[in-house]
Amino acid sequence: MLKRAGVRSGAIDLVEEAFVHESAAKESGGTSNERLEFAGDAILGFIVSRWLYERYPEDREGQLTRRKAGIVNDAALARSARRLGFGEIIHLGAGARAAGVAERVSVLGAAFEAFIAALCLRFGLDAAQRFVEGEHLDHLDPAVLEDPKTVLQEFTQLHYACMPRYREEAAGPAHARRFTSVVTVKGEVVGSGNGPSKKAAQQEAAAAALRAVSARS
Repeated sequence: MLKRAGVRSGAIDLVEEAFVHESAAKESGGTSNERLEFAGDAILGFIVSRWLYERYPEDREGQLTRRKAGIVNDAALARSARRLGFGEIIHLGAGARAAGVAERVSVLGAAFEAFIAALCLRFGLDAAQRFVEGEHLDHLDPAVLEDPKTVLQEFTQLHYACMPRYREEAAGPAHARRFTSVVTVKGEVVGSGNGPSKKAAQQEAAAAALRAVSARS
């Protein structure tokens, strides 16, 4: 994995820790990747934010936020982690291994973030950025950057085996119509958004929902 990141082997203690699931840590008494995941979330957020800032100079904050939500949610991270074979090297406890926990979207996403943190802390931010750009951003489906609804649909199908549902309300005069969209998953409201059109409101709602449901996984 370090070869993919373009770094030479060296102090690999944190790299190894990035793949230790909490179930294995509890059984062995070691340290899990949870702290690294926490740091990796912030590091990934910075790398992606800077990438988007430079790539889309005309975007306003809301547009950048929507694009970012499609890039850093667990479903997107899990796709990259699965392609890289993370599931095969995550260290699990016996029960978690038997339950197939390594292929869970949340577990793969956590390992991806933890590995980014390990790269940054041991080899520097440039190494982490090269890895994120080369192994995640370069492999994104273009729709992820443009359409949070597509990402949310894929996420809810993976996690909840259902489709998100949208409900809209319109207010204001015909020449200045404003729409509010509420999105639900299995009857629970998970996001809302506003916009000058039904589509724009749904996109805002989907981006908000992605942030909410990703945080739970």
